[in-house]
Amino acid sequence: MSSSLKEVAWELGETSRMLRRQFNRHAAVHGATSAQWRAMFRLSREPGMKQVELADRLDVEPITAGRIVDRLEEAGLVERRRDPVDRRSWRLFLTDKADPLIERLKVLAEDCLAGAFAGIGDQEIAVLRTTLEKIRENMVAVESAERKSA
Repeated sequence: MSSSLKEVAWELGETSRMLRRQFNRHAAVHGATSAQWRAMFRLSREPGMKQVELADRLDVEPITAGRIVDRLEEAGLVERRRDPVDRRSWRLFLTDKADPLIERLKVLAEDCLAGAFAGIGDQEIAVLRTTLEKIRENMVAVESAERKSA
C-alpha cells in the first residue's frame, strides 16, 4: 500500500474524529453526546427497532448500545416496549420529549457541518461524495468476499 493511501485513510479518520469532537462539545450544552444523537436520529428514522438492530446500525457492541439506550431512557427520551412477537425482546421508541432535542441537535449538526465545509464548492462536495461512496462499495465487496472465504 502506498504511503499516500495510508495518509488518506488517516485523514478520513482524523476528520471524522474532529467532526465528532466539535459536535460533542456543542451538544454537551444540551446534555447529549454524538452517540446519543446518532441513536435518537436512527430511532427517528426506524422506530421500533430492537436494541441489537440499533447496535448494528451504530456499529457498536450490543452492550454499548444498551448503555446508550439506558441513558436515553433515564432522561425520558426513549422507551422500551415489549416485542409483541418475541417476549424476550424489546422495541425502542422515542418519546415526545425527544422531539425538541432532536430538532435542536439537527440545527447544531447543520451548523457544525456548515463550518466544516466552508469554502468548499458544490462540485467538490459532489466529487467527495462519489469517492466516499466508491470506498464504501469497495469495503462491502471486501467484507462479502471475506465472509464467503471463511
